Amino acid sequence: MLGKTVMTVRTFFSRPPLLVQWLGLGAMFCMTVAEPLPLIWGSELPLRPPSPVVESGSFREWQLLEARTGLAVPLEEWLDSLGSWDVIYLGEEHRNRFHVDAALRVLNALIAKGRKPVLAIEMFGWDGQTGLDRYLAESDMAKSQFLEEARWRENWGGAYEDYEPLIAFAREHRLPVRALNPPRSLVRQVAKRGLAEARADLEMARWGMAQEEIVDDPVYRETIVRQLRLCHGGGSDADYQGMYEASMFRDEAMAKTIVEALRTFQIGPGSQMGPILSYTGGGHIQYRLPVPKRVARRFSDGVRQLTVYLSSFQADRQDEIRELLKDGIADYLWLTPTGSQGPPRRCR
Repeated sequence: MLGKTVMTVRTFFSRPPLLVQWLGLGAMFCMTVAEPLPLIWGSELPLRPPSPVVESGSFREWQLLEARTGLAVPLEEWLDSLGSWDVIYLGEEHRNRFHVDAALRVLNALIAKGRKPVLAIEMFGWDGQTGLDRYLAESDMAKSQFLEEARWRENWGGAYEDYEPLIAFAREHRLPVRALNPPRSLVRQVAKRGLAEARADLEMARWGMAQEEIVDDPVYRETIVRQLRLCHGGGSDADYQGMYEASMFRDEAMAKTIVEALRTFQIGPGSQMGPILSYTGGGHIQYRLPVPKRVARRFSDGVRQLTVYLSSFQADRQDEIRELLKDGIADYLWLTPTGSQGPPRRCR
């Protein structure tokens, strides 16, 4: 689910080898079917007329499923209703172009309703925000110069073309874009030294994270650590603690960014601006625990949030779809074709 590059802990942290896709470029943990958890804030979802129940074997590509009811939802009607939310979270499988296409459908639907959404994207770090802003504002800026100033290689890497359609859309429609990730160097420090020690680093103060409240939620901890152990076996307790604290740090930093955007653009009832479309790996939105719950805690005025989990459809994995719905992985599960990289690895 989340993860792009496979590397060893020794490569980054001088610890015994352990696959840490979670740090690769925005990743925390791999796809896993977790133990059932309650769907947080499910009552926020609007009531809708009855839809045909999704029967065994009837799932299909581009189908939208409401987790609370397990019902299929008419996609165009749903897209038409999205302007009422403050934050819409799309959780992707990295490098699945169909998931980028899903995000573009959401953006186009919001534009068609006269809204001006704000794109918040995991694939850029805070230290690249200036370059990102410049590229959005200057039509003659070369892509190579943009990627250098936005520190693409340092904070994400891989093929920029995987995500270029999102930035191109924002550029064409003059939409604000916010880099969600804290600088990768800060995440490394947390994973290597632990959160308490890393906070003393001067770079933490520079980026406003030295005194930031970072909540160690017990349910979040249980979920993340279980998935880390399932997907990255063979590590020590210290390895898992470092990865967990780095994951928690990144999710809190992303929540901080979204809340700042909510206030900066004055998103809310009566505003043409918004909603914020948060585009991250699916692990950052699962069960609303990683980022959405932290946003709700930080935004005392109340915030209307919707989570949408994007998943490759495979006809031979019907049971997994039913489990994701049963567990309440998000408010909605949106099935798409499988990307060119194939389906993500499911940890058991």
